[in-house]
Parts: sequence; C-alpha cells; structure tokens
Amino acid sequence: MYAGVDSHKDTLAVAVIDAGGRVVTVHQLPNDAAGFARLAVLAAEHGVVRVGIEGSTNYGWAAAMHLLEAGVTVVEVPPLMTSRERSSRPGQGKTDPVDAVAIARITAREENLPAVRPMSGPTADLRGLVDYREQLVAERTALANRVHVDLCWLRPGHQHALPRLTQPAHLQAALALLEGDASVRAAVTRRRLQRMIEINAELAQLRQQIGDLVADSGTSLTSIYGIGPLIAARILAEVVDIARYPSRRHFAAANGSAPIPASSGRTVRHRLNRGGNRQLNRALYTIAITEIRADTEGRAYYQRKRAEGKTGREAVRCLKRRLSDVIYKTMRADAAPAAIPAAPPAAAA
Repeated sequence: MYAGVDSHKDTLAVAVIDAGGRVVTVHQLPNDAAGFARLAVLAAEHGVVRVGIEGSTNYGWAAAMHLLEAGVTVVEVPPLMTSRERSSRPGQGKTDPVDAVAIARITAREENLPAVRPMSGPTADLRGLVDYREQLVAERTALANRVHVDLCWLRPGHQHALPRLTQPAHLQAALALLEGDASVRAAVTRRRLQRMIEINAELAQLRQQIGDLVADSGTSLTSIYGIGPLIAARILAEVVDIARYPSRRHFAAANGSAPIPASSGRTVRHRLNRGGNRQLNRALYTIAITEIRADTEGRAYYQRKRAEGKTGREAVRCLKRRLSDVIYKTMRADAAPAAIPAAPPAAAA
C-alpha cells in the first residue's frame, strides 16, 4: 500500500492506494498532533510502506517527522508532478482529495523521489539563518526603493550623488541631506534610513554567524570558485543529506539544472527545466556567473559552448549542469568518511 498527503495549514488530505493504483480510502485530517496520530494509525492499519507528501518542508513538515518517528518511509513529491498527474485524468477537477490520490500514485510509481530527512542541528540552524537573512535583504531593498522616491520629492537629483542607498556611507550621506528638514516626509524618510542602518548591522552579524556554522560543518564546497559561505550555507540547508540523491543525474533533476527532453518526430531537442528546487537553481546560477567573470575552468567551458553555436543563456545552463555535478561529487566526498564504519577496538594483549 502507498499513501499520499496533500498538506495545508489547517488540514491534511490523505489517500491510500493499493499497488495497482486503486483508491482504498481517503481522509481529511487536521494538521495537528491528533491528526498526526490518526495518520500514523491509518498507515499501520493498511500496511503502508511509503508515504509521499507534497510540502514536506512547509505545512507537511510536522506530519512527515511524526511518520518518520513511526518508522514509515516518507518522500517529497514536487507540486509540478502532482499537477501533471492530476491533468492526466481530465474531468475530475481539483480538490485536496484528488491531489492526495495523485500524490499517492506518484509515490507508488516514482522510485527516485527524494527521501524526507529529519532536519535538525547545524543544517536546521543554517536554513533558519539563511532564510532570515533573505527576508532582511528583501526588507532593505523595499526600504531603499521607497527612500529613493522620497528623496526625489525632497532632494531632486540626489541619485547622482547617492546611486546605491544600501551602502553605509550613502545612508549617512542621505541623513546629512535631510538635516534641518522638519517636514513630515523628511521625518519618515529618516526613520526608513535608520531602519536600513539597523538592517545592515544585523546582516553583518548574520554573515559572521553563518560563516562560522559553515566552517564548523567541515564542508569542502567553499573550495569551489564562486561558492562563499552564504552560497554554501544555502546549498547545505536545501540538500540536508546528499544521500537522498542516488546519482548526479537525480541531483541535477532535483535542482532543475537537467534539461527536459522535448523531442517529436525528427526533431530531437531538450527544453529548459523550470521545476526542481529553485533555491538550489539560483545558487547554481550565482556560481556560474561568478565563474564566467573570472579566469576559471567554468569560463573556458562557457566559451567552448558559445563557440559551438549556443546562445549565452544556453551556455550558462550547460555550465549550471556541469556545476551541479561538481557540487554533487564534492558533497559525496565530504559524506564518505561518515559512511565508513569505525574500526573495532584492538584486542587487549
């Protein structure tokens, strides 16, 4: 038996199917401790060997952890696969139970879905810090855009002297421009500038904290050109356990760097993969652009692809696919010592 779970903030839609894909039972459970207990009992009653959860890193995280503690194998089902499975059966509409059945069928059919791993310790800390840092950066960007508009009213032409308000020196210069202005708009703008200064200080602290955690993890990712502590932290936080991916091809498919076959008749081609983990995909793009701008092997590879007639975007995608293999190989090598069992103690003389 296989089960699929469509997770939401308040509810869990659960469907159990047999090996032939026939629906055995469908339930709507609350997304709380009582619902998790009923879910575990349901899996035990029907002899479920594998549970697929859509959103196992969001609303389905607590349910996934409860099932893992109960000894059930849990895998992550991407929403794109659920949508395609649902679309392959027209006329049934879209409801949570329908999605749960689609997730269950994908779980039974697809053997290489990434397993859900308990994320605790340094990996969980990295993810929390990296996500919080990105929220602060987004808040600072929104404030900078708003301040630029305010300064266009208060000090027209300021953009020539202060092109980037994210720099500490420019923030102080903007405060100096508003000195002595008692208008309400100037007072609000000063508050925004002060908040940006606070964010910059917090970002510096976060960068140091993230860098220390990455160093303590012992990862070799930072030895790859273009991967600093922040990019390494994002990769570690998203991958969690590289053993979730049986091969480099599975890893490339999971991060969206592997192209999708789109051939028909005599036309043989591949198209861009817009699925996969977009956070990992963005990290690969950042690494690729960094390598292209310097005298690196990545730049030489990019130039070879351009010489073959590929466009700039196509060449970058090829480089991202190559970098995905390099990252996979590096993380596998880092994990190899941990997989080797410790030698038994020597016998006493």
